[in-house]
Amino acid sequence: MENQTASVKKIGLNYGLILSLLVVGLSVIVYVLGLHLEQPWWQSVLNFVFMTLCIVYGLKAFKNESGGFLSLGDALKTGLIIALVSGIIGSVFSYIFITFIEPDFISQMLDTTQEKMIEQNPNMTQEQMDMAMGMTEKFMSPWIMFAMGMIASLFFGFIISLIAGLIMKQPRPTHE
Repeated sequence: MENQTASVKKIGLNYGLILSLLVVGLSVIVYVLGLHLEQPWWQSVLNFVFMTLCIVYGLKAFKNESGGFLSLGDALKTGLIIALVSGIIGSVFSYIFITFIEPDFISQMLDTTQEKMIEQNPNMTQEQMDMAMGMTEKFMSPWIMFAMGMIASLFFGFIISLIAGLIMKQPRPTHE
């Protein structure tokens, strides 16, 4: 059992770091392309694909190191560690980005959001606009964005780990 715990941590850390590099790298590409205010749909899709691949390959590595065996519990632990490591690094990167690299990011996002609201609902009253923008602004604080990034990473990491674990599980024989 002790070897499995070490494998869970080692594999979780390694694949979490790989996932972090992919997600942060994609964020840098989106920023360099000047699309960071638009939040393109394909960025979210690629992030989800990256997470799925890293968790599946992490579970496969764990299974290989465990003699071909993988329990659902080990799959969930491994996948959640991958998601946790990636979530922490990705959220720290986001915090650094909006605090130091692009300190006007939140105000620019708020302006972009307001423009989209006006486009989508030109009959919105000023009071409705102020209320909507007030709510949006609360969710765009660096710490709320950090927390939301962590929650999203762990949520999707759990779902992906659960599905992949159910597909890939191979329990140890009980007669040993």
